[in-house]
Amino acid sequence: QVRDGETGEVVSHPLTLQTIVVQVESFVAGAAYWVGILLAFFATAPLLPGLFERGRIDLLLSKPLSRTRLLAGHVLGVWLVMLILALYLLGAVWLVMSLKSGIWHFQFFWAIFVVVAMFAVMYGVVVLVAVLSESTALALIVAYGLIFVSLILATKEQLAPQITLPWRHVYLAFYHVLPKFAGVTPTVTQLSAGETVTAWYPLASSLVFGAVFYGLAALRFSRRDF
Repeated sequence: QVRDGETGEVVSHPLTLQTIVVQVESFVAGAAYWVGILLAFFATAPLLPGLFERGRIDLLLSKPLSRTRLLAGHVLGVWLVMLILALYLLGAVWLVMSLKSGIWHFQFFWAIFVVVAMFAVMYGVVVLVAVLSESTALALIVAYGLIFVSLILATKEQLAPQITLPWRHVYLAFYHVLPKFAGVTPTVTQLSAGETVTAWYPLASSLVFGAVFYGLAALRFSRRDF
């Protein structure tokens, strides 16, 4: 059942095989967005602090590479691994569903790129905290903390009117500045289902946040003494 956009009435549509396949793939994309990224942090967060170990960082800095290129190479490598894993895991689900049902829903792949993009955004937090503190635990705490905060920010339409001034402005400022991990979930499911995305702002503003954090990390890394 869906609600008609003009009349507001609930309209029933027959449940077809294509509808079932699309809904299953949309659910898998949403689950992979949360579970996959949260688990990916555990696998990737220790990599950068390990790069700063004495002896290893000295060897790397002795190479004819700028520090910015060295950090960028690490980040791009992590992004590439995440992209390969996402294509392998989600692509395998899509391929099995397509072969079994005969329905080839190619729009599903747009969700994969959003998953990787939001992982890149949140990994920017890990990179900056790791450059500042060399602590894997602190990097994970901050990243997961921002994801938890995004759950609160995702309820802006319902929560903001309930907050009294001037705290409402503080809340809205956090909404616009911080990454909207939870708020991007509908974008993932809508793209995977081939539907029109209702709001691009959560994804776009999160990408800006990630770019700023990577810039700050590169600036700090280039000036840090080892």
